[in-house]
Amino acid sequence: MKRLLAWLAGTVLLLVLAAGGLILASLDNQPLVSRSATIAPQSVAQARWLLLTNDPRRLRSGDSRRTAIPAALIDDGVNYLATRFLHGRGALVLAEQTAEIRLTLRASFFPGERYLNLSATLQQTAGEPRISAAKIGALPLPAAFVEFALASGVRLAGYEHEWNLARHAVTELKFEPEHQRVIVGYVWESALLERARSVAVSRDDLARMRSAQEMLAAMLDHQAPGSKMELVTILGPMLDVSGSDQRENRRAAIFILAAYQSEKNIVSLIPEAANWPRLRPVKLTLHGRGDSAQHFVVSAGLAAWAGEPIADAIGLYKELDDARHGSGFSFADLAADRAGTRFGELINKNDAKLQLLTQGKLNDRDLAPTLDDLPESLNEREFRRQYSNTGSPTYQHLANEIERRLAAMPLYQTK
Repeated sequence: MKRLLAWLAGTVLLLVLAAGGLILASLDNQPLVSRSATIAPQSVAQARWLLLTNDPRRLRSGDSRRTAIPAALIDDGVNYLATRFLHGRGALVLAEQTAEIRLTLRASFFPGERYLNLSATLQQTAGEPRISAAKIGALPLPAAFVEFALASGVRLAGYEHEWNLARHAVTELKFEPEHQRVIVGYVWESALLERARSVAVSRDDLARMRSAQEMLAAMLDHQAPGSKMELVTILGPMLDVSGSDQRENRRAAIFILAAYQSEKNIVSLIPEAANWPRLRPVKLTLHGRGDSAQHFVVSAGLAAWAGEPIADAIGLYKELDDARHGSGFSFADLAADRAGTRFGELINKNDAKLQLLTQGKLNDRDLAPTLDDLPESLNEREFRRQYSNTGSPTYQHLANEIERRLAAMPLYQTK
């Protein structure tokens, strides 16, 4: 028995050392993917167009569709997922008949600048997507092993059914590097939408959201339709929750406020909300402005639920679109967006500074910086004349000024 135990202990030790050696050998001194976490406003426009042309609410089970997805949109999506869930960076690189997904994770458990670089190659196919090759650092991995590991990870996370539905729905995958796009053919299954909703919003989330809507309805019922209320008087009580699920309650509250401020019918996203209390139309204000309150709350909701890069990209896309077709580009709206994004991140982190708001110790000046002196109502021609584009020094000067004002506000200071 002693010999058997000694043999088992030695075998385990050898396996641990071998695994450690494999990981150490696979580490690189340079990242395979080096980029920021930002999402281009163009990706927001592309995603919006893709949803409009493939609206799942208008599809019936068994409908066959074929659509072209810009490679830049998928690239931003891969990087977003890698950033948000793996604290790394990601990218998509198209080649003839193949597409390579690249990931870089910082190996913080080793001293110095060391990186874990991973890549997986998808082969163009007439059926569901398959991995044809993979590497970790310079070491090749069997494609079958990677497929198994991925499927096992999805199963352990509890999304096996959704994963299989999505994979089996794909009937064609074609890569066109010359046009920088991916052609996807699929057969729609109505169960996909229901499963996506259940993944995005759990039953516990629904209960919290209903409770938040009931609270908001009760506060608004004392107001005359069309009257004004300061956002801070609503925001404090809505976030005044406690318990082990305080963060989730606050995320639910900001979601309901964002849906209310966006003036969209929440039922299209959450059918169960058809039986929730109706909300009286009241104009919430920030610095005396209804548009600023709207920008702040919607950005806070996006940041709390989807992260800062998406919230920032959507806010900037909206302003650029307003310059072309709407009320004009507004740096004041952009500042309200950025303040809302910072606020949403506080909710996500369940930051203790939010207690000041729930205790009624904060006002408009604590939520958003001064807006009155920021340029507004710039149509596309005027915007291009003064600022050229969002990468120009003149634009960056104002964008940096907004960040400077936010950094000076106690609520958004990190130390």
